[in-house]
Amino acid sequence: MPTSPTKRPLEEEGVEVEDPQLPKKRLFRQRAHANPFVDHQLTYPVRPEHKDWGDKEGYPELYKAGERVVEFVDIGCGYGGLLTSLSPLFPSKLILGMEIRPLVQQYVTQRILALRAQNKDKKPDEEGSYQNISVMKMNAMKFVPNFFAKAQLEKMFFLFPDPHFKKKKHKARIITPQLVAEYAYVLKPGGIIYTVTDVRDLHEWMVKHLDAHPLFERLTKEEMDADPCVDAACNGTEESKKVERNGGTKFLMCFRRLEKSRVSLWNGFPPLMAEGEDEEDEGGAAGGEAGGDE
Repeated sequence: MPTSPTKRPLEEEGVEVEDPQLPKKRLFRQRAHANPFVDHQLTYPVRPEHKDWGDKEGYPELYKAGERVVEFVDIGCGYGGLLTSLSPLFPSKLILGMEIRPLVQQYVTQRILALRAQNKDKKPDEEGSYQNISVMKMNAMKFVPNFFAKAQLEKMFFLFPDPHFKKKKHKARIITPQLVAEYAYVLKPGGIIYTVTDVRDLHEWMVKHLDAHPLFERLTKEEMDADPCVDAACNGTEESKKVERNGGTKFLMCFRRLEKSRVSLWNGFPPLMAEGEDEEDEGGAAGGEAGGDE
């Protein structure tokens, strides 16, 4: 007697998956770079309160307006390794991945739906239900304040972002003085920024600009050793595992959002580019906001 074919999570909307299978990454391969300055035809709310996080692409089993908000965000989430690592560690937290590459975002969406279907017998807020993670196609360099209110977020992750090696492309890096100010706005006092990269130059760049902002201070080594998110950030993503296989070095630094400024007089942002340095056309091929996991 012939058997019916296995349904993939997104093949038929509204139909329950009978035999959920995790998607195959090879079917969703996409170049690691996307230009963050071009129009990616993204949908975003005018204000954070206009976003419905309870829709089918968000947290339909957990989100209730006025009761829960997204608190963890992985910027440039890649193939979703951090999301699936954090989900069982923090089952009561709503965790979001932002990814600018459409095929990669589709892969993570199918991965999450498959994991939810495989664990459908668990309660929505139970460890391992995966109801607390979601992903969206989004350009975090432009629209973070459209999704998150002031002092809403508890943790932000910037893991293995695009290094943009050329000096003229540094303005496309996901950590810049102007963007750090936005992150300070959406992070609550005591909130943490996690940065991990295998590129020393990028590590020094991110540390330099976060050190320079008066609302951030470094975590001590003891604090980082005691934080379970550090292990997930350094070892739980696809990119981190690739670095290990290739014998690379991972550079970690974490910063706490302060309640009050460290300085009484701030001289503003330093320039991104040296005076007189030529600007490149922003419509040219530039790297994405974050390299993500591969």
